[in-house]
Amino acid sequence: MDRGKQEDFTSEQLLDKIIKGIQDKKGRDLLTLKISEIENPICDYFVICHGTSSTHVDAIVDSVEEHVRKDLNEKPYSKEGMENLTWVLMDYASIIIHIFQKEYRDFYNLEDLWADAPMQSYEEEL
Repeated sequence: MDRGKQEDFTSEQLLDKIIKGIQDKKGRDLLTLKISEIENPICDYFVICHGTSSTHVDAIVDSVEEHVRKDLNEKPYSKEGMENLTWVLMDYASIIIHIFQKEYRDFYNLEDLWADAPMQSYEEEL
């Protein structure tokens, strides 16, 4: 998925860095949806997780940004939701990341909304 910028990495390489950033800050119930497998995709992947508080959500966002910037020299095209930290959306063009607080994740239930897309969940590291 190209939005005008030439990347030197694949969506899968970007996905790997995003997942490492989330796991480093112990993001909860991490999963990916392969949106590219459904009709008229808006990106290649959705990444969804949640934190336990606004501070935890903020730490996850910072960790993802740090991993992607350090390893791939890339910044998000946009980032929304930093004012209240209940649902932060990070847009890396080919991958859109949704970092929620649990009650907001439960309410919006993106997993069911995009249920046609292949889903992969990740074990939480203790």
